[in-house]
Amino acid sequence: SILFFEGQRSGYLPREQRMTWRRNSALNDGKNLNADFVGGYYDAGDNIKFHFPMAFTATMLAWSAVDFESYMSTADLRDNLVALRWGTDYLLKTVSQLPNRIFVQVGEANPDHQCWERPEDMDTPRTAYAVEAPHPASDLAGEITAAFAAGSIAFKKYDPSYSKLLLHNALKAFKYADSHRGSYTNNPGVKLAACPFYCSVNGYEDELLWGAAWLRRATGEDSYIKYLADNRQSFGADFNYYEFGWDNKVGGVNVLVAKYLRRMCYQLHRIRIRRKKMMCSFFHGTPGPHMTYTPGGLLYKQGSSNLQNTVALSFLLLIYADYLSKSSQQLNCGNLKIQPDSFRHLAKRQVDYILGDNPMKISYMVGYGNHYPRQIHHRGASSPSIASHPTAIKCLEGWNVFASPKPDPNLLVGALVGGPNVDDKFVGGRTNASETEPTTYINAPFVGLLAYFKANKISYI
Repeated sequence: SILFFEGQRSGYLPREQRMTWRRNSALNDGKNLNADFVGGYYDAGDNIKFHFPMAFTATMLAWSAVDFESYMSTADLRDNLVALRWGTDYLLKTVSQLPNRIFVQVGEANPDHQCWERPEDMDTPRTAYAVEAPHPASDLAGEITAAFAAGSIAFKKYDPSYSKLLLHNALKAFKYADSHRGSYTNNPGVKLAACPFYCSVNGYEDELLWGAAWLRRATGEDSYIKYLADNRQSFGADFNYYEFGWDNKVGGVNVLVAKYLRRMCYQLHRIRIRRKKMMCSFFHGTPGPHMTYTPGGLLYKQGSSNLQNTVALSFLLLIYADYLSKSSQQLNCGNLKIQPDSFRHLAKRQVDYILGDNPMKISYMVGYGNHYPRQIHHRGASSPSIASHPTAIKCLEGWNVFASPKPDPNLLVGALVGGPNVDDKFVGGRTNASETEPTTYINAPFVGLLAYFKANKISYI
């Protein structure tokens, strides 16, 4: 499960995550806008709540529960749903004032990044930001739509009333997204707060398609198929479809809609073509562009925190393999005929690499194995606990903690860090945020991957 909880309701947390919070710890979040934003997730090793990646985290936790539930034990499924609900409960607050206002962020990133403070001590501004109609927030609202629609499916048989609540709010969020088209970071005040951290670089159109695709799955209504068909080309779905992550959903849309494409293929034929090209690109010897791998076999895309790409794309590999198996198909890539198990073997190779089968012989999951990062870019992990250091650690004081050569006093067990570079090298250290900072959106897709391979012992050799 994700390990970045914030709040006071300790009885609601999974077993291994219960704790007693002291001091402020963001208990007044949202006060400047007369709103309650206690709870939710920090995106990574800082103390900011960026709602855009938080919503993607929730979507991926929900997708794990929806398509990998049968591989989870009762306890694992419960913990996944608890982690999901912690996110969706918070996200419900972000749309509580629709149709006129949507909340986009809590906390000021630049002042926060000038300090190294554990959450209990933070005294940086906790400003909440909102977008008012008719100003746009299609990317954020579209991702929240996806999170709620996917969550409504995940909770349908366990909490029907909550499932209906999520679906109702998914429809509200999508209406705002589609009615006020544009990026949430196009709004001047929000842009200064969210950029360059979580600007919607890929644009807002992919989130509209993503939200519509999840609404189709949640409602079964074919109007969303028509929406996808009518807008696919103008929304740029023919470009950047080799990507999937918190900023680019095109690859995810193409795989998600595979489950109902056979009946509607005449409307969405181009999506099938793009999905095929993307999936063929994972295998060398196929026509067209190819994904990049490190010498050690890690799926690699240039940028910060590379494992976010590895994990999200590996998740799609398993989803697509499941689709091929259930529809008794294989993928034809030129002269190559690729069976479903080839996708599973490739995904398994990525998981094994992340957990220690790599040239550095290091596990990139904190607490797993004997050799894993001991100095991660995370304030709570690197700072002494209140039990051992009850006195507040102030902003500048915390940089002494940051610079300490000592291992983290608190293990953030289960957290995936950013990972190695293109040469399989991992330098590590708190100063190397690209390699050692954990994020919720790296961890969230890993839930489904681990659930599947825990239940299915396969070898990629």
